[in-house]
Amino acid sequence: MEQDHPIVAVPHERDDSAPVCVAALYQFTPFEDCAALRPPLERICREGGVKGTLLLAAEGINGTIAGPRSGILRVLEHIRALPGCAGLDVKFSGAEAMPFHRMKVRLKREIVTLGVPGIDPLASVGTYVAPEDWNALISDPDTVVIDTRNDYEVAIGTFSGAINPQTSTFREFPSWFREHRQALLEQGRQPKVAMFCTGGIRCEKSTAFLKGEGVEDVFHLKGGILKYLETVPEEESLWQGECFVFDQRVSVGHGLEPGSHLLCHACRRPVSQEDCASPLYEEGVSCPACHGERSDEQRASYRERHRQQMLAVERGQTHIGEVYQGEK
Repeated sequence: MEQDHPIVAVPHERDDSAPVCVAALYQFTPFEDCAALRPPLERICREGGVKGTLLLAAEGINGTIAGPRSGILRVLEHIRALPGCAGLDVKFSGAEAMPFHRMKVRLKREIVTLGVPGIDPLASVGTYVAPEDWNALISDPDTVVIDTRNDYEVAIGTFSGAINPQTSTFREFPSWFREHRQALLEQGRQPKVAMFCTGGIRCEKSTAFLKGEGVEDVFHLKGGILKYLETVPEEESLWQGECFVFDQRVSVGHGLEPGSHLLCHACRRPVSQEDCASPLYEEGVSCPACHGERSDEQRASYRERHRQQMLAVERGQTHIGEVYQGEK
């Protein structure tokens, strides 16, 4: 994994006017004792008024946090002092309101779950492609472009011509690739494989996985879709639609402007304006995607939860529900 990208000391100036600073971050690095790292990390987050979710595993750290800029910078300073984290990859954006209800630091087996033992992005990873060079790569007819995200993410936006594996979780990607490998790699005369995800972390693992499968010409978008949308002017962009993000903003568009999607609090999938008009949509209870996946008893439980949330809003209180779970 590339370690020499510059450390960002302050959020991008475009976000200075936003009341809340949002930082999406990850770093693959070996941690010997994740449990010992957890308490001081939780403490510095709470002291700085920072909320969100951070995942710690033997392979590194991943998460999204939000709060005042001063608090965010203190947390990033703390993380960059951890072993191997000096070059922490951070993508900043702004929010009008706090997108998280609480702060969670969780211990995990993997910071993004692929489920294939021995995959080490530090030892072998694809070639990074800067956002400004991405259009040329994916426009090459000999490039096979794969969206490594979940099916519900791809449904609201992706790059023109990208293949949708239609996976519901990232851990399904290895079996999908092995099943379709021959057809994928016969698409070009000397095919290159270009992959992308929201912030880059899933592509760190997926390109390392392909390298382990013997595929050498593997590339991925540095900084992910979020960096592309921030960097590439809309008039030059090959991105179509919006990008799902794992917090209460739900989706963003070019320039990382807030998108038009809502969140179904039953299944955590994005809900479009058209979905809201469906008779299967009920706020806080169901959407067209999950209505058939839930029982009447489950929907009754969601309906009561939503009622309690609305009562809390009327009282000016926060009803804590499930929030960000990280790139999956």
